[in-house]
Amino acid sequence: MLTALTIKNYALIDHLQVDFTNGFSIITGETGAGKSILLGGLSLILGKRADLGSLKNPENKCIIEAVFDVSNYKLQHLFQTEDLDYDAQTIIRREILPSGKSRAFVNDSPVNLSSLQALGERLIDIHSQHQTLKLTEHTFQFQVLDALGKTEKELKTYKETLKSYKSVQKELDTLLNTKSEAIKEHDYNVFLLNELKEANLIDGELEALEEEYETLNNIETIKERLSEAYQQLTDEQIGAISTMTAVKNSLQKVAHVSNVYNDLFERVNSCCIEMDDIYAEVHNLQEHVEADPSRLDEVNTKLQVLNNLFQKHQVALVAELIEIRERLDEKVAVTENLDETIEAKTSEVLIYKEKLDTIAGNIHQKREKAIPSLLKQLNKILIDLGMPNATFNIALQQTTTYFNNGKDELEFLFSANKGGQFNALKKAASGGELSRIMLAVKLILSKYIKLPTIMFDEIDTGVSGEISNKMGDIMLQMSENMQVFSITHLPQVAAKGHSHFKVYKKDVDNKTQTNLIKLKEDERVKEIAQMLGGADLSASAMAHAKELLN
Repeated sequence: MLTALTIKNYALIDHLQVDFTNGFSIITGETGAGKSILLGGLSLILGKRADLGSLKNPENKCIIEAVFDVSNYKLQHLFQTEDLDYDAQTIIRREILPSGKSRAFVNDSPVNLSSLQALGERLIDIHSQHQTLKLTEHTFQFQVLDALGKTEKELKTYKETLKSYKSVQKELDTLLNTKSEAIKEHDYNVFLLNELKEANLIDGELEALEEEYETLNNIETIKERLSEAYQQLTDEQIGAISTMTAVKNSLQKVAHVSNVYNDLFERVNSCCIEMDDIYAEVHNLQEHVEADPSRLDEVNTKLQVLNNLFQKHQVALVAELIEIRERLDEKVAVTENLDETIEAKTSEVLIYKEKLDTIAGNIHQKREKAIPSLLKQLNKILIDLGMPNATFNIALQQTTTYFNNGKDELEFLFSANKGGQFNALKKAASGGELSRIMLAVKLILSKYIKLPTIMFDEIDTGVSGEISNKMGDIMLQMSENMQVFSITHLPQVAAKGHSHFKVYKKDVDNKTQTNLIKLKEDERVKEIAQMLGGADLSASAMAHAKELLN
């Protein structure tokens, strides 16, 4: 419920502050007084894009602030989804800066326009002639029928199931679309995989093979050099071992003289020990180094295989070849099990379709059950609104297509004349008839769901007399369940409001300003009298105004 509205520096409004109550509120004013400005300000609160030209004084910022009582709207989940701070008394503020930048706040927290629009849709419904066209849209027609059919729970389950169904169906379509290509690639992938498997790849083996190849390929040179080293180590006259032993013996004789000689002796002794180890290693290698032509061929062949694989797959490491082998293994396995996977996925799709069919069937039944009640109420209200020959029919047919809200196709059919043919509502009803039909629909909806504050913008245009009186009664009846505003030029409607506000213009310092005030009882009598008889207040107009108010 809208409880307060403040507008500063917007269009012709310098500063406006007004409080509202529940029930049926009337807004009147002469043509051009600024009712559209008021709606424009509210539209900014609902998330409409700001226009720098809206600033009354371009040097100051424009501020529009509205306070809503949302305690009965069950909006906690929406606030959580949009990451907003929930408060039963929610304050929405829009600011348009002189720079042209626009800012929006909900309970003093900055928000973007999409979040503001999502919230605004749940707070105020500005019902204009353009909005009346929603009545001809299938989405809105389904909303009406579903409200009466109480399908909210089923629709939620259906939408969740439909989302899962579409996801699984997409996976199945992908499998089917790639099946032919996968089969074409399968034989080649199998060839590559077998080639890599036959190579018996081991991570790090390339370096070992290259080292072994160098050893086997230079075996005679190695044997020759080992023999030379052995001789140089063991020769009795000039061998390194004999020489080092002689040096050690000489230093041992003076090692006791001082630490300097003893340290030198120890160093030479260590060299002798190391020399003995070198001798043993050379002797061992000399004993075991032998030519092995068959192993050389084997290593050379393995290196050629690896090099060919490196070139074919454009890599340089055995580890990379192993990764390619594993990926090919997966591809081949997927292709070989593709039919089995497709069969399993097809079964999954069928399970979801069965669930959807069941839920959609329940939704269809509830909708069918709601149609007679909706038609009865519509036709009765339309008679009261001066359309006694108007008749509604609702065509609901279940299809094989999974729509976002079930499997039904819906059409609101209308005949304005007795015995006339039924046609689609958008073709059969005039603008004035659509306005009255929409009013009837909103009245019916208000009985079944919690509607936001609704503001009728001259919905009674083009009607008069008893019909306008009935339209006022309908809006008054709606206000029992919700907050209703009506911008009207008709005194019969204006007299039914619980409260009455007037939009007017006045000149201040040679500048025109628009303002909004709540009328007191005597002011209200005068306002309705002027609506009846013009600016000159006659006794009969005043009497008639009092009669309407009473």
